[in-house]
Formats: sequence, structure tokens, C-alpha cells
Amino acid sequence: MLPQPPILLITDRLQARAPLPEVVAAALEGGCRWISVREKDLPQAEQIALARTLLTLAFPFGGRVTLHGAFDLAVEAGVDGVHLPAGSDVGQARSRLGPGALIGLSTHTLAEVAAADARRLDYLIASPAFETRSKPGYGPALGEAGLRERVAATSVPVLALGGIAPETIAPCRAAGVAGIAVMGAVMRAADPADEMRALCRAWALGEAESR
Repeated sequence: MLPQPPILLITDRLQARAPLPEVVAAALEGGCRWISVREKDLPQAEQIALARTLLTLAFPFGGRVTLHGAFDLAVEAGVDGVHLPAGSDVGQARSRLGPGALIGLSTHTLAEVAAADARRLDYLIASPAFETRSKPGYGPALGEAGLRERVAATSVPVLALGGIAPETIAPCRAAGVAGIAVMGAVMRAADPADEMRALCRAWALGEAESR
């Protein structure tokens, strides 16, 4: 089961307007309960140390911390799971991390979505959902229609990433996504707590309207 609310905050210290632990702490105050450490340019020891710091911050909130990258690094860091790049060996990751770990996979094509291992994955990320400053160059934005197509192609819960803001959550919900993933909007925010609150409110509003 995905953390609730199903809003994944992906870190990027290079975009953050304050030290990353401060940004994450603010996001947790704003309602975030799921963080993934995506700092692949750091040495492995520093990634592990950072992940452990964020685990300490998340614990009082009941938050979960995962790591973007290699599953063996996630094991060493002692985090709650791993987010794998497209084409990774999901079976090996599940075997190593165990049944309780959160394991996700990046996808950039419909074929990758359709081929995803529904027995071993907890979620997929589909991107770019909308135009985004954080990761340009990953192809045209999917929009609501593209997200809907990906949701229909798999039984694995799909998260939308790219250009996520309170005003883009409605089309995400209309497409049937299980959650959203956000990076730059929170990392660059003058008030990360307020930005996260706005995302949580928009997600909750869409949930109420869908009942």
C-alpha cells in the first residue's frame, strides 16, 4: 500500500533554496509522508548518510523514506524501499529488500509501463506528466490523455511526475493515477511547507469529488 497521502517528494539539493534537511522537514510539517532521496551525484557514503538523516526527520511523522538508485544502497541505508531506473531487475530488488519494502520503477514509454512486473512492484512513475523545469528533454508532456493511457496499460499503481502543481492535480485524478510525485515545485518553494499543504489539499479535494 502506498503512503498516504500518495504524494512522493523527490529530493534535489541543487534546486533547494535551503539545506535539504530543512526543506524536507518543512515538507513533512506541510503533510508530506513519503520522501525519496535522489542525489545520485553524491558519493555512496554521503547518499547513505543523507538518507539516514531524512529517516530521522520522517520518523515522528510516520513518514517513509526511499532511495532513488541501486537497491543495495537502499539496503545499506536502512530505508523503506527503492525507486529503480527503467530496465532494472525488479525481481532481484524485491528478493533483496523483502515483501514489506516500497519498490517503484521509472517509465518513459507505454511499452515500459505494459511490461512492468505487477507481482513485485508497488508503483510506477510516468513522466513527464506536464511541462517541467526540473527535467526537460524527456519527451513531450503526457497530459491527461497520456496518463490515462498508461494507467489503462497496467495493474500497477501509477504516479504522475513532471509539472505537478495544485492546478494540475485535477487532470491527474481524472486520468486515474494513484498518486503524484513532485520535486522542483517543493525544492524551489520559498515556503516548502505551504507548497506541500497546497498539494495535499488539492489531492484531498479531488478524492472527495471522486466519491
